[in-house]
Amino acid sequence: MYQLRPYQQEAVDRTIDYFKRSREPALIVLPTGAGKSLVIAELARIARGRVLVLAHVKELVEQNHQKYTSFGFSAGLFSAGLNKKDDSQKAIFGSIQSVARAPASFFQDFSLVIIDECHRIADEGDTQYQAVISQLQEHNPTLCVLGLTATPYRLGLGWIFETGPNGESKSEQKKFFKQCVFDLPLSFMIKNKFLTQPVKVDIPVTCYDFSELTEKGRMYTMGEVEELLKNQKRLTPLIVKNIIDITERFERKGVMIFSSTVQHAQEILSYLPQDQARLVIGETDIKERDQIIQEFKQKKFKYLVNVSVLTTGFDAPHVDVIAILRPTESNSLYQQIIGRGLRLDPGKSDCFVLDYTGMGHDIFKPEISDKKPSKESVPVTIHCPECGFPNDFWGLVDFDGDIIEHFGRKCRGGRLNPQTYKTDPCGYRFRFKLCHSCGGENDLSAKACEKCQAALVDADSKLKQAKLSKNAHVLTPADITFNERSDKNGNPYLEVRYYDADAQYLSEAHFFSNPQGLKKFHINFLRSHLKRPELRPQIQTPTDLIKLKKYLRLPAFVIARKQEKFWKITEKVFAEEL
Repeated sequence: MYQLRPYQQEAVDRTIDYFKRSREPALIVLPTGAGKSLVIAELARIARGRVLVLAHVKELVEQNHQKYTSFGFSAGLFSAGLNKKDDSQKAIFGSIQSVARAPASFFQDFSLVIIDECHRIADEGDTQYQAVISQLQEHNPTLCVLGLTATPYRLGLGWIFETGPNGESKSEQKKFFKQCVFDLPLSFMIKNKFLTQPVKVDIPVTCYDFSELTEKGRMYTMGEVEELLKNQKRLTPLIVKNIIDITERFERKGVMIFSSTVQHAQEILSYLPQDQARLVIGETDIKERDQIIQEFKQKKFKYLVNVSVLTTGFDAPHVDVIAILRPTESNSLYQQIIGRGLRLDPGKSDCFVLDYTGMGHDIFKPEISDKKPSKESVPVTIHCPECGFPNDFWGLVDFDGDIIEHFGRKCRGGRLNPQTYKTDPCGYRFRFKLCHSCGGENDLSAKACEKCQAALVDADSKLKQAKLSKNAHVLTPADITFNERSDKNGNPYLEVRYYDADAQYLSEAHFFSNPQGLKKFHINFLRSHLKRPELRPQIQTPTDLIKLKKYLRLPAFVIARKQEKFWKITEKVFAEEL
């Protein structure tokens, strides 16, 4: 009998607890090498009714089935690729393609369906997985649906579930998977020595430039990748030579090379030692692919080049070099690729990571769903001032690593009711659009106030109206100054000037001599100008504010309207509103 690791047992326990209270589809996130097969085996063992375990490739079907039967349990295989169609056992391990074509009688009496690599449900939309689940639910409306994946975030789609294990909001859009019940970071596995230590090697040769792809913030096409590689073709032989040099110098045992396209893979293969390298692509004959993989595991050759076919369902523990020559859509996919080389193996102390993409992914950094606002932006953790939840946002840090600015809009934290698994979201807004009718805070993209339904004018309309008006002036500030002045009674006040590139300026004054003036200053100026709006500095005098200058930001536009002989600033538009 097997012994679950503590985190595996926790994943099982949380899944059971969840399905006692809810029957909405749930998700477990386990990184490569965390033992998903064991978690699946335990859930299948303890389930009261029949269990169907689905996967999209025969390798995963076979791997999960072998793990389950290795403990002495009986289970059926339902996969045309494995030449098996056994549907009589309590637990059935099947390929989605074969199960989707199964007769109606197949779908009876299942209480639990487990989907390995479940992010493909989001990728494929309303197709085979949805059809199979619908047929299962027709026979059992209380069917439990559980997904497992190592990559819960997909570029262009975002997070594939709505709520995290502790109640945090991952997506405000409707997703098939409602609740992630357990999420184990890859860093935990490495730090606790369940996986080999990855070593990112400093590469002296140049890298590909894929920045043009990622800046679009969407899934890119193979045509776009091919065009970029065509313009950088001279780099490939230099990169491959570097891979060979490092492999030979440090006597590495197994090298997996992840290429961008078939043409790219064939070019890479041409520069590798002919008797030590093989290629696997989607069109490779199944028998040939199985033989190539088997010979690689037997160490009959050293370099295995592939195109998007060995990121999942592949287990070769001797791999100790991962070379990445393809753009990766997300940090979680990057981690999954590196995970191919992190399995433990006798005599293996580490795994070299050779990254030739220049995309800046980090194996220990969290996934951030928002588009990266600038090349200088890095992941930062910002605690909500209302609920204390640690939000992962893009931000900027100084040379000491201190956070000076972040670009988060709304706290993703929430209170999870353990009895119902319903979440009460925190809702705190770091940046917002203020309703001038009721004072309510709204999302920056909102067209109407959430509280009073009053129409909200968007920034583009404000600017267009101001530019068309003779009594309005729009200034594009290039600099801002803060000075302490005194009125005719000797009372100090703060003068703020916004200068454009031609040294023309608009100014505004803020008085701190009474509580009402201080309150107006905090509402009308401080919250919107702070680079970290969650901070609540105690400003009592102009000097207090001037000391905070480096934490204050410029608006993108300042709108002023003529009042008699003077221009009065009435609105400011910041970058995130555009």
